[in-house]
Amino acid sequence: MTTKNTFYVTTPIYYPSDKLHIGHAYTSVAADTIAKFKELQGYDTMFLTGSDEHGQKIERKAAEAGKKPKVYVDEIVATFKALWERLEVDYDYFIRTTEDRHEEVVQEIFRKIYNKGDIYKGKYEGWYCTPCEAFWTERQLEGEKLCPDCGREVEWVEEESYFFKLSKYADRLLKHIKDNPDFIQPESRRNEMISFIEQGLDDLSVSRTTFDWGIPVPIDDKHVIYVWLDALSNYITAIGYLNDDENFNKYWPADIHLVGKDILRFHTIIWPIILMSLDLPLPKQVFGHGWLLTKTGKMSKSKGNVVDPNILIDDFGVDPIRYYLLREVAFGTDGTYSTEALIQRINSDLANDLGNLLNRTISMVEQYFNGVIPKSGLAEDVDEELKRFAAKTLELVDNSMSELKYAVALEEIWNLIRRTNKYIDQTTPWVLARDDNKKDRLGTVLYNLLESLRITAGLLKPFLVETPYKIGEQIGIRDMIEETNWDDLATWGLLPTGGIVSKAEPIFPRIDMEEYFAMVEERKKEQTVKEEKEGNDKQTGSGLINFDDFSKVDLRVAEILTAENIEKSNKLLKLQVDLGDEQRQLVAGIAKHYQPADLVGKKILMVANLEPATIFGVKSKGMILAASNDDGDLTITTVDKEISNGSRVK
Repeated sequence: MTTKNTFYVTTPIYYPSDKLHIGHAYTSVAADTIAKFKELQGYDTMFLTGSDEHGQKIERKAAEAGKKPKVYVDEIVATFKALWERLEVDYDYFIRTTEDRHEEVVQEIFRKIYNKGDIYKGKYEGWYCTPCEAFWTERQLEGEKLCPDCGREVEWVEEESYFFKLSKYADRLLKHIKDNPDFIQPESRRNEMISFIEQGLDDLSVSRTTFDWGIPVPIDDKHVIYVWLDALSNYITAIGYLNDDENFNKYWPADIHLVGKDILRFHTIIWPIILMSLDLPLPKQVFGHGWLLTKTGKMSKSKGNVVDPNILIDDFGVDPIRYYLLREVAFGTDGTYSTEALIQRINSDLANDLGNLLNRTISMVEQYFNGVIPKSGLAEDVDEELKRFAAKTLELVDNSMSELKYAVALEEIWNLIRRTNKYIDQTTPWVLARDDNKKDRLGTVLYNLLESLRITAGLLKPFLVETPYKIGEQIGIRDMIEETNWDDLATWGLLPTGGIVSKAEPIFPRIDMEEYFAMVEERKKEQTVKEEKEGNDKQTGSGLINFDDFSKVDLRVAEILTAENIEKSNKLLKLQVDLGDEQRQLVAGIAKHYQPADLVGKKILMVANLEPATIFGVKSKGMILAASNDDGDLTITTVDKEISNGSRVK
């Protein structure tokens, strides 16, 4: 089979989160599937993923963990690669934005845009969301001080900055989007971006000076390059831009950028304008898919609703997870993950439909032909109907995948599986087996069942990574399944006769939902006992500190001068305290237990040498001491006698 064309698909390079969840797997499994599908059709594919490792967010996270940024991301990147390996996500290249090659080319990209006159120096004054690494105007915030994308608080930033002339290219980009309806998909996302551009584009700050974990600006080493200019450039640095013209020209422009809807704006506005400034063609399509949610909303560590994909793989296997991710939710819309729905899919689609078809077919071949694949004789109308159905299935799957309708494509494959099960009922092999004169007819029927399974296994190769080969082993053609291509699947009758089938354990055992959740509860109890034991061990052993450690804490007496509620928080109070030789501002989470007026004049104990922090947009320099019981009652620590403000606790 000759190679047709190239196909280049990318996922966004992931921010290295220290808590993996099933949502992280969603985009990568989708990208892996379309890459495998195009490869099955004969395309020379390139599948890129990676990790976005620069920026203030990483710098802060690393500091919280007590590690250098590179050490911090090295450890987390290893967990991502391990998960992709378990899910058999076969990327061609995993780019890291800390790679020398990437950093060098990003600096050249900055220089090229600057030399073209599209970057200029100025001062940034405005709102910034560190978790999203996004700048926002007052107009975009609409009076709120919360990020429109993630809902977290934004920070006011004032610093010298280099600006990229987004506004210069706004009309050109808008025309491209309107002239190319497939450029942004789904259509609802396209309409959102058109509306965003039509409201007016502000020039973009593309450098920072308030931190240094980033790629230095090549013309001014006091600045580092804005993380999104750095991160977005990976799509061309990974395939050889400015280093390997042959490879770059082979794959660029990308066929599809697959991204979550929360970062669509960066990929459909900032990224195309960067490419326009570089005089490079735009990607053919940017597809913004929805989120995989839980009943309590978007998965996050703080909500405690993270679904660990490694545990799911341990419990159910890799193929059920891949099948569920691609089948349960229409790609492009939000969907809700539920373990109950996963188990239902396993039992109904995988075990009942596919598993039973394979098991019944192999059993009949063993029973009626001693396990030898029989010859096919003259076809009857019912046989021709099955053949036509299989051929039509290929056409429908191809059409669905061209629009990234994974769930529809899988439904078409399952229609073929159900049609094949119906073929068994129509032809009644067990009745044919009673008449020696119908031996040839029986052989034809069983051959057609095995041939339908061959085509089904081949169609499943892009979606599932173990099941096609298990089917191949049982019908005696594993090597054939490994080597099969789209043309093979379109040709009925390629299954060689005379081979031996071999029945094995069901490829998808049914799962008792009640037993499974009882096991999960038992596992939780065991984990709780383990954590309690570890906590007790720490208290009685390694939890002890020496006097030198204690003496590092600067405990002081402070008098509360003023107290007031913090807007939009029902938990926090802003306090002004007197330390004798200075006054400080603190934020304390005691609003549910104290009225502000009742605190004024109290003398409390505070940690005076705690690193300053910004909490809910308010700067806090220190921490008051308080005690709470199991019922949640809280009492601040006050001083019993008259003692001078600023006195040390010794």
